[in-house]
Amino acid sequence: MKDKSLSDKLGLGVFLLFCVLGAAHLGRYFLLNALQPLVTMLVIEALLLLLAYTAYRARMPFLYLAHAVGCVVLYSTTNYAETTHFNSIFLFEAILAALWAVGGTLWMLKAKERPRRPPLLPPAAALLILTLFFAVWGLNVKADRARIGAAGRAIWAVPAQYDTGEIEERGTVQELLYETRAYATDQRGVTKRALVYLPYGYDESRQYNILYLMHGTGDDENYWLETNPSNRVMLDRMIAAGEIEPLIVVTPTFYVEDDCRDGLDALTFSFREELRNDLMPAVESRYSTYAETADDAGFAESRDHRAFAGLSRGAVTTCHAAFCGSLDYFSWFGMFSAFRTPEAYFRETIQSGAFAALPIRYLYMTTGNFDFAMPAQVPGYRMLTGIEPRLTYGVNTSFEMFPMRYHSIGNWHLALYNYLQKIF
Repeated sequence: MKDKSLSDKLGLGVFLLFCVLGAAHLGRYFLLNALQPLVTMLVIEALLLLLAYTAYRARMPFLYLAHAVGCVVLYSTTNYAETTHFNSIFLFEAILAALWAVGGTLWMLKAKERPRRPPLLPPAAALLILTLFFAVWGLNVKADRARIGAAGRAIWAVPAQYDTGEIEERGTVQELLYETRAYATDQRGVTKRALVYLPYGYDESRQYNILYLMHGTGDDENYWLETNPSNRVMLDRMIAAGEIEPLIVVTPTFYVEDDCRDGLDALTFSFREELRNDLMPAVESRYSTYAETADDAGFAESRDHRAFAGLSRGAVTTCHAAFCGSLDYFSWFGMFSAFRTPEAYFRETIQSGAFAALPIRYLYMTTGNFDFAMPAQVPGYRMLTGIEPRLTYGVNTSFEMFPMRYHSIGNWHLALYNYLQKIF
C-alpha cells in the first residue's frame, strides 16, 4: 500500500499482535504433543487471522466484532474457571478485537478515512478452509450415523440404528432409596436416591454384569438415564441387537444434601465410603449380580463383573472412589472429560498394599478436542500409563479424542457407546 495512514499503521500493529497471540496459542498445543487438537486449533487460528488480515487491508476494523464473538464462544467452550485456563488466549484476542473494532472505527470516522475494497484472496481462502472443515465433519458424521450391522467404535457419531427411537424390547428404570452417611462432613445419617436400569427380560434367576455410572458437576442421578434418555435408548438397542450383553446400570450421585458446595472435590474421595458401605450393598442385595453375597467377600470375588465410569467430576469420582479407592471391587473403569489426580496418589493407593497385585481389565479415557478438560487429560493419561505397568495401550487401556466435541452430553453419549463395547 502506498498511502499508509496512521489508521493503516495501527491496523497493521493490531494484526501483527494477533499473529503473535495465535503463534503463542499454537505453541501451547505443540508442546501438548497431541496432533488432533493442534490441527483443529491451527485451522481456527488461520481463520481468525484471515479475518483480521481482511479487516486490516480493507480498513474495516468493525469486522473484528465477528472475531471477538468467535473468540468469546471459543473461550467459554474451552476453559473452565475452576480447573483450567489453557485457552485463555482466546479471551485476550476477544478483548483486543472488540477494542479495535470500536476504537478503530471511531478513529476512521474522526479522520474521515474511507474503507477500501476488501481483498479477494483471504476471504476465499477462509471460505475454502471452512468448506473443507465442515465437509470432513459432515461426511464422517453421516457415515457413522448410517453404519449398519455390528457396532463399532464410531469416532464421529453413534450409528442411528442404536440411537433412534424407543423399541418394544426396552429395559426399565427403577428408583432405589438407600441409607448412607455424610462421610465428608459430620457423619450424619442421610437417605439418598439412585436410579437402576434393568435390561429387558430381567430375570432374578440369572446373574448380570453391573455398571455404576456417575454424572458431573451440577447434575444428579437422573442425568444419564432420565435427563438424557438417548443413553437408555442406546442401551436397549445395543442389547436387543446382541452387541452387548444385558447388564444392570446404576446411576447414583456424589452430592450429599448441601455438603461441600464450596469444595466438591472432597465428595469425590468420600464417595468411596458410601459406595462400599452403603450403595453397593443396597443395590446388589436387591438385584441379581455376580456377587454371591453383598459384602466384602462377595464384591471382591465378583470384581471382574463390575465397572465404574463417570463424566467430568464424575470421572474424578471414578478415579478417587473406584479406581484408587475400590480396585478390589471393580475391574473396569471409564473416565470421560476429567483427570485431576497427581502421581503420588496413584502410588499411595493402587500401587501399594493389596491393590498392587490386582489386575486392571480396562481403563478407558475420553475427551473432545474442544473439551476444557483435554489439556489436563493428555499429560495425565501419559503419566498414569507411564508409571502403571498393568496398563498397556491398545490392550487394556485406550485414550480417545472425539473431533468437534466439547464438555457436553454429545461427547459423553459417544464415550458411553464406545465404553459399553469394551467392558465385560
